[in-house]
Amino acid sequence: MKKIMQISAIDMSMYKLLGELNRTTVSKGIETIAVCSKGDYQSLIENDGVIYSPVQIDRKVSLSNIKTVFQLVQLFLKEKPDVVHVHTPIAAVLGRVAAKIARVPVTVYTAHGFYFHENMTPLVYKICFNIEKIMGKFFSDLIFTQSQEDADIAIKGNFKAKKDIVCISNGIDVNKVFNPDNINEIEKERLRQEFNIKQGDTVLTFIGRLVEEKGILDLLNAIKHLHRADLKVILIGDVIQGDRTESGLGKKLAQFKKELNNVFFVGNRSDIPLLLSISDIFCLPSYREGMPRSIIEAMAMHNAIIATDIRGSREEVIDEETGYLVPLNNPHEISSRINLLMNDKSKLVEFKVNGRKRAVQLFNEQRVIETQLHHIERKIRENAI
Repeated sequence: MKKIMQISAIDMSMYKLLGELNRTTVSKGIETIAVCSKGDYQSLIENDGVIYSPVQIDRKVSLSNIKTVFQLVQLFLKEKPDVVHVHTPIAAVLGRVAAKIARVPVTVYTAHGFYFHENMTPLVYKICFNIEKIMGKFFSDLIFTQSQEDADIAIKGNFKAKKDIVCISNGIDVNKVFNPDNINEIEKERLRQEFNIKQGDTVLTFIGRLVEEKGILDLLNAIKHLHRADLKVILIGDVIQGDRTESGLGKKLAQFKKELNNVFFVGNRSDIPLLLSISDIFCLPSYREGMPRSIIEAMAMHNAIIATDIRGSREEVIDEETGYLVPLNNPHEISSRINLLMNDKSKLVEFKVNGRKRAVQLFNEQRVIETQLHHIERKIRENAI
């Protein structure tokens, strides 16, 4: 493989989710091109040795999608990549259609959680399922899934031949970046002062886009009904312009900001390991995930986890051992579990220790990357015959 093009809707995903994969291909001498909507991460991406080639990719279905496909086809014909690797729902569809038209030798799709899920209505589920199946069968050479459940569904649904559906899992750097032993104590104390965290307080964090499908409103409603002055909540992430579920959410979040003085909306941050190092509980009440990286990061940094019982999350969290799995869309249950951990410090510590062990044992980022590259090279060889 001499040239690979990575496709995602926004450059934040390109840098934060695909950064280590891109750095690895660059280090192996593979020309790596990032294709995404232009944003604030260009210099960071380019500093990794990646070529930044912006194309506007809207995150919703619209007439602009046609223009995007046309631009991607032109780009692929010009660059002649060996591999196009697509990510995120809309970008993955548009990128694969363009790659098919441009006759790219190998097209790879990573499903960071199939868009269909068990909590959809049967009709919507069927529509989304069949879109994924058609795109997999006719527009993809390889399908990578992060959760084993997604891989099993794709195999059972005959999306591709079994050998071309690979569960790669998800991973982080547990030795250097997400290692509690590497955090500066002075910096931790500075953060505690910034958020007015007193001795005896419990800190809860959330990381993710501030959209309804991440369960952010469920979490805020749970916190609202707790009425605990000894709980501090740090919400990391922001509403992304053009998000499918952005409309109307801003007003609801603004109201919570007025009502909850123990909740800190800190926006997007680059010091995630440091923030997690002062946290006790991590909550992700999401409606749909692949294999959420944020849960792995939080476990690695000694956080007990509260997550919804959905695909991906339930592969990472062991209920009653590293945290709790709660029903979907259930602020009362989230509130109850937070309260339980705050009142039972020994259980909280037990979950923290168990989570760190699980993260180190199972979620190694380099192994995930090498698995991808191995199967991509295999598919290049097969397609060349």
